[in-house]
Amino acid sequence: MSKVVKAIRGMNDILPDQSYQWEHFERTINQWLAMYGYRNIRTPIVEQTDLFVRSIGEVTDIVEKEMYTFVDHLNNDSLTLRPEGTASCVRAVVEHNLLYGSPQRLYYSGPMFRHERPQKGRYRQFHQVGVEALGYPGPDVDAELIIMCARLWKMLGITGLRLEIGTLGNVESRALHRARLIQYFEQHEAALDEDARRRLHTNPLRILDSKNPKMHGIIESAPKLIDDLDEESRVHFETLQHLLREQGVNFEINLRLVRGLDYYNRTVFEWVTDRLGAQGTVCAGGRYDGLIEQIGGKSAPACGFAMGVERLLALMLECGEEIPQSFPDVYIVHQGETVTDYAWKAAEFLRHEGLKCILHCGGGSFKSQMKKADASGARHAIIIGDNEVQAQQVTIKPLREASEQASVDLQAVVALISKDCN
Repeated sequence: MSKVVKAIRGMNDILPDQSYQWEHFERTINQWLAMYGYRNIRTPIVEQTDLFVRSIGEVTDIVEKEMYTFVDHLNNDSLTLRPEGTASCVRAVVEHNLLYGSPQRLYYSGPMFRHERPQKGRYRQFHQVGVEALGYPGPDVDAELIIMCARLWKMLGITGLRLEIGTLGNVESRALHRARLIQYFEQHEAALDEDARRRLHTNPLRILDSKNPKMHGIIESAPKLIDDLDEESRVHFETLQHLLREQGVNFEINLRLVRGLDYYNRTVFEWVTDRLGAQGTVCAGGRYDGLIEQIGGKSAPACGFAMGVERLLALMLECGEEIPQSFPDVYIVHQGETVTDYAWKAAEFLRHEGLKCILHCGGGSFKSQMKKADASGARHAIIIGDNEVQAQQVTIKPLREASEQASVDLQAVVALISKDCN
């Protein structure tokens, strides 16, 4: 026998017994985004490597350790499986001049790829939904993005999420803070771990996000960006807080909140939970006013977020949310050569009338077919034999309740099942 080929570690199949949960999530997402006027954009899974190096930053875990990068031997280009969606979305907006004349509310969804150690809620192929508001400068859009997340959690039945917000200021205030951080950490260089020393002069803000418990004391005493904040960013942050309070959205201010991507400025936020172990962040984002120009477009403000689908689904189940599974309305059981044509016509008629219908294939006795009808989850079995064909009727048999079967015409089947649905 040939050796069994298995999926790549950390890249998982989503089987039918799970995919209905994804479909429910996707339907809810589409309904939610339509409420706020966001339109769908779909970008390629593979992009030029330079796109992510320029946008995410060279001295980040994603670019240094996690990207799936390879050389296209046909033209010697360096290509990368997208590790996140914002850079691709902005690249498409710039390339197709979508910001000409009006701002854009856009969203994307699909698989992302990072070479990480697989664990609960974190995989090498994972899925995200991302929302991007491009061309809006004020804190009102920042607030809208956060408020719409709060609405989504209610729609999904998710409870217990905690919102943390912070600010990174503008380019000038970050540069001032960066210089102060370098000076401070140089004075404590002996206490820094290897990763922090490597980032000291290239990306010192990322040291603040260290998970090393031995460094927490040093980090806690480090200069705070709020002390170097420019006045415009301060007003922006205070207005954001006011808007959230007015809408009843609770939050905590986290002055050490640092996003893992270099393109953020001003507002940053995370929705976090204690229910998924170490992988506590389920949704994160903020403002990235410099990214559009950085990718080659005309300077424009931008703000957005991304959420991990696998983590949110796990959290929905953890919160006890019952996700409805869709079953067929009818399963057609039939036997006999003269019956087949009528069974096909019956199935197509019922589908035309909007019912979900499985027509048994593969033959077998009525008894074996009825077992398959019951196992399908269908609410009713439709039985067709020689007598039914002669009378141009079918026998409808309820499978989920104690009711008598009845011989009726196809139009009556539609009326009976529609009545049950109501």
